Amino acid sequence: MKTFLLPFLCLALAPVATFAAAQQAPSRQSVPVTTGAPQTIAGSPVVGLAKVDSDYRLGVADKVRIIVFDEPSLSGEFLVNANGSLSMPLIGDVPVAGSTASVVTEAIRKRLSDGFLKEPQVSIDILTFRPFYILGEVNKPGEYPYSSGLTVFNAVATAQGFTYRANKKKVVIKHAGATDESKEKLTPDLQVRPGDTIRIQERLF
Repeated sequence: MKTFLLPFLCLALAPVATFAAAQQAPSRQSVPVTTGAPQTIAGSPVVGLAKVDSDYRLGVADKVRIIVFDEPSLSGEFLVNANGSLSMPLIGDVPVAGSTASVVTEAIRKRLSDGFLKEPQVSIDILTFRPFYILGEVNKPGEYPYSSGLTVFNAVATAQGFTYRANKKKVVIKHAGATDESKEKLTPDLQVRPGDTIRIQERLF
């Protein structure tokens, strides 16, 4: 009887043994594989040391890092010159003032692909912004480096504070590239943009 039942017992226990072996075996996870060029290509959002909106427009004295994938001789740090251009190896001056980083990236890519490189891939990091200017009733008016998230109150503190004659309720700001000034209520969250000129007026009484 035992000999007769043995094959049936083996068949019944086989699925259990298979399940136990599967439980003890190491699991295999799906690992993404990256091939080809980096994912930072022309037209991608700007990522860099300076936090900036994607619609930020470059201007004179902005400093950027240009990376041309697999072309270290064409990559490097560049300053937007007084003509509003980036002077780059091989392709010369590229007008950038007033353009977003994605537009500039595409312009550089097109120039490089025009007889120089096959399917070039380009990225831009904004390293530093152009300075801001603060005038009027502050203790040390002048030009100062811009930092991300700067407010008018921060700018005044950088210029060593208000004078005793300062109007602390209103401020006059001329944005970079604008032709007219605008008078705004002075609040703790009033932002300064790169290249802005801030004018602190004298109070009337």
